[in-house]
Amino acid sequence: MSDVKKIATRESYGIALAELGRGHHDVVVLDADLAAATKTGIFKKLFPDRHIDCGIAECNMMGVAAGMAAAGAVPFASSFAMFAAGRAFEQVRNSIGYPKLNVKIGATHAGISVGEDGATHQCNEDIALMRTIPGMVVINPSDDIEAKAAVKAAYNHKGPVYLRFGRLPVPVINTGKDYAFEIGKAVELRPGKDVAIIASGLTVSESLETAEKLAEYGIDAAVLNMHTLKPLDKKAVLDAAEKTGKIVTVEEHSVIGGLGSAVCDVIAQKGLAAKVVKIGIQDTFGESGPALELIRKYGLDSDSIYSKIKVFLS
Repeated sequence: MSDVKKIATRESYGIALAELGRGHHDVVVLDADLAAATKTGIFKKLFPDRHIDCGIAECNMMGVAAGMAAAGAVPFASSFAMFAAGRAFEQVRNSIGYPKLNVKIGATHAGISVGEDGATHQCNEDIALMRTIPGMVVINPSDDIEAKAAVKAAYNHKGPVYLRFGRLPVPVINTGKDYAFEIGKAVELRPGKDVAIIASGLTVSESLETAEKLAEYGIDAAVLNMHTLKPLDKKAVLDAAEKTGKIVTVEEHSVIGGLGSAVCDVIAQKGLAAKVVKIGIQDTFGESGPALELIRKYGLDSDSIYSKIKVFLS
């Protein structure tokens, strides 16, 4: 996909906020001294009176967002995933989740692809954390088009939403005329009968490449873009499991508590005999290095996914 246009979803987040701000005067954007990195600076330039820099105080920022939501605004609280989900977890849980306030959390720089920032900033646990909060919607878009659609959908949803964005530019893949984003509704990007690959975030484009390589080997692989981790599209999971009997989940997140765990929960609850392989960060911290090299080292590139699926099917 080297010739495909690539855009970082954090960039899409900033653009989508600006578009949203033009038509909705109740949108307020908060950041924690990271407007340039999270791209909320795009909104700030257009609507300085509706942008609040809370400083390097993410926990306080979540409290401010909660108060603004209680007063009728629709705040988008923005920071790196490590700080939004990790450092401020208690405030997100107690001040936003518990009272079911209408706060949207824009978490950028998620996953191993943060690259040179290293293990302290490579948040591979945020989806697991946010999934445990009752009523929290969790979305991990796969590209620019989906990221922008997710921001609008989050605004229209009444209640807390966690939006996960990346630092690394990724291929724009959702270009079909029939593409439509709906919270909790997976998108089948490719049908298949031999194995179903269920992916989210930047691994969706890698999974599509993997399916093309598998096809050359005579393996018909379905690819599902599971952009919403909660609520999960259970029907899509069950249909894929019943059709293929073999599921491979791929995520730029720990295999503990993320997409793979959510899919396994659904299959186990239904009592299906489908086999599942979880590809993701295997109970380890990341390390500092170029993003693309880290993606390869931790087995999230199409070649690595291809090799693991070949072993699985053999």
